[in-house]
Amino acid sequence: MELVIITGMSGAGKHTAFKILEDMGYNCVDNLPIALLRSFADLAAGNPNSERVAVGIDIRSRTPISKLEGILDELDSDGRRIKILFLEADDQVLVKRFKENRRTPPLSEGRRTIDAIHAEREAIAFLKRRADYIIDTSHLLVRDLKTELTEIFSEGADYKSLNITILSFGFKYGIPSDADLVFDVRFLPNPYYDERLRPLTGNDREIVDYVMSSDKAHEFVEKLDDLISFLIPEYISEGKTELVICFGCTGGRHRSVTIARQVYKMLLKHEGDYGLRIEHRDIDKG
Repeated sequence: MELVIITGMSGAGKHTAFKILEDMGYNCVDNLPIALLRSFADLAAGNPNSERVAVGIDIRSRTPISKLEGILDELDSDGRRIKILFLEADDQVLVKRFKENRRTPPLSEGRRTIDAIHAEREAIAFLKRRADYIIDTSHLLVRDLKTELTEIFSEGADYKSLNITILSFGFKYGIPSDADLVFDVRFLPNPYYDERLRPLTGNDREIVDYVMSSDKAHEFVEKLDDLISFLIPEYISEGKTELVICFGCTGGRHRSVTIARQVYKMLLKHEGDYGLRIEHRDIDKG
């Protein structure tokens, strides 16, 4: 079981870090009371479904943050080493973030924002000294923070920074609401007008042969290979986590299914770089 404490300066991006780790498969609990950390560690260790857990403990706790150091010492002596991720940012960056969000630091209590930041920095200095990982978010975009956390915590597991869904559909039933890229394949030969082929779908060899008998179909798939191969690294670098690529024909049973399958097979050669699945939304409709 891996237990990570996410801590650091208020305004340094802990909430964002939590969302990123959740996407990576961590069970996350924010603002855990300090007094519960020892019991929580015991419960998590005994739960087979909690292999990766992240908890947020910081200056917001009603218990003085200094008491956390003794609890961490006890857990270390018991052999239950807890990793600490400490998020940091420059004073002026934090002041700017608080002003932009119209929030005040937890230790304001009538202080100026900069004085509250200094007080917090002093109070949690021991956590920074004990931290396994320190990330300064002063000049990081969300996608940069995601890259940093992925490098630290993915450990070569099955985590994929981008999950791609190849989706076929019928225009008569509407364009999928979650579509990122939509391609209209109604220009290809339509098996619907052949009564022998009409009951079949793009999962059947006869339909595939019919649709792909067109030179335009092969040229279209080749051009898609170039386009999608170009776009995927750009989407990943931008921090996009899900990409839905849709192919539509009139009814969603023949041409769109055929082309979706061709593109899916095409992308399988790069599957180690991203997650990949295929879905035919309207294949069973009349």
